Amino acid sequence: MESHAKIEDLGKPRVVIVGGGFGGLELAKALRHANVQVVLIDKQNYHTFQPLLYQVATAGLDADDIVSPFRKILESQDNVFFRLAEVQSVDTAAQVVKTSIGLVKYDFLVIATGATTNYFGDKKMEKNSIAIKSVEDAIMLRNTVLNNFEKALQVGDVVEMNSLLDFVIVGGGPTGVEIAGALSELRKHVFPKDYRELDFREMDIHLIQSGPTLLKGMSEEASQKSLEYLRRFGVNVILDRRVKSYDGYTVTLNTGETLITRTLIWAAGVAGAPIEGIRKESVLKGNRYQVDEFNRITGYHNVFAIGDIAAMTTPEYPEGHPMVAQPAIQQGKLLAKNLANLLSSCALEPFHYDDKGAMATIGRNHAVADLKLFNKEYRTQGFLAWLMWTFVHVISLVSFRNRLAVFISWTWSYFNLDKGLRFIIGNKREPVPVEETAPKEVV
Repeated sequence: MESHAKIEDLGKPRVVIVGGGFGGLELAKALRHANVQVVLIDKQNYHTFQPLLYQVATAGLDADDIVSPFRKILESQDNVFFRLAEVQSVDTAAQVVKTSIGLVKYDFLVIATGATTNYFGDKKMEKNSIAIKSVEDAIMLRNTVLNNFEKALQVGDVVEMNSLLDFVIVGGGPTGVEIAGALSELRKHVFPKDYRELDFREMDIHLIQSGPTLLKGMSEEASQKSLEYLRRFGVNVILDRRVKSYDGYTVTLNTGETLITRTLIWAAGVAGAPIEGIRKESVLKGNRYQVDEFNRITGYHNVFAIGDIAAMTTPEYPEGHPMVAQPAIQQGKLLAKNLANLLSSCALEPFHYDDKGAMATIGRNHAVADLKLFNKEYRTQGFLAWLMWTFVHVISLVSFRNRLAVFISWTWSYFNLDKGLRFIIGNKREPVPVEETAPKEVV
């Protein structure tokens, strides 16, 4: 019989939160004064500010700048217990969560596991491409880019050298657009100084979007302006094309066109990360749990889901709310109130998403912003949008240390046109040997 994890029993209703992303962390913080015991479980001991992962991947920020330890964030809350563990399954009948450190009993379970990269079943793409969903992914991408440039200095074949210098980014959402813009800045201001022997006019950046517009979900003005900026910065934006396959060397599009690259960055989609043990009837398209207006998973009275893993379908959001930070944060705050309401037999408050808009940066002094303030919409592009984006992202970081570190790094980079974190430490993706891939062919 499996033993229970060693966690002090406070004699209060226990709320177990699986996942310390934006939603799970906000819920834990909001339960500060509630008469409950909170157990937060995560496979990492830190919270990651995911919107800035691409900055780590492109040497703009250190990983330490965008992460903060859970124990430090929650140190003043006596009712919160953190456990570093991998959740394996849940037994809703016995009300226990099976983890790598043992069983954890709950009175209320909140699943906030977020999302994982969706390769749409393409195992070869999963093996050969690099996504940016974690700190490890971002560091691997940075290491791979720098390692490929080092290798480019050693090869004599022009085609093989170009394959090491060229990049293909799949997905025209905020992540794809932002990393394309960051790479174009590195190509212009940084790499030519580091690698003087390479001709960076040969470094091609391709951004492939399956639909007709970039930044789907934002305004037409934002989409068009981001396209204009990227093309001005020398990014080859390819619309209405899908990547059919990638073998580590040749990218084949659905039109039959091919591109050559050793670095394909996958930013094309995400899916929920469900836990074994929740009834399959409650899982919708995209591996998200169907929840009611109180974030309860359908079919359960004491099991909830918030954030990316939760699909609260409404006429306005027929596929669930956007898989971004704000819905998760707002759901976490409201669920804390509703758990207190449940314990005091009060009526629950339904969730209504306060959409504050969206932003994306395409590089230094260039960004797009669609804001919703006081029931009015405001749209701006260029330098003002870039200032807004910078301010919002700095103040949204969890700790003062993170805010200060990011502000200093960005200020230094702005005035010096430099990104100083160009070192190779840790894992990197070695290029697939040419002989193991399709014949060389450049289009």
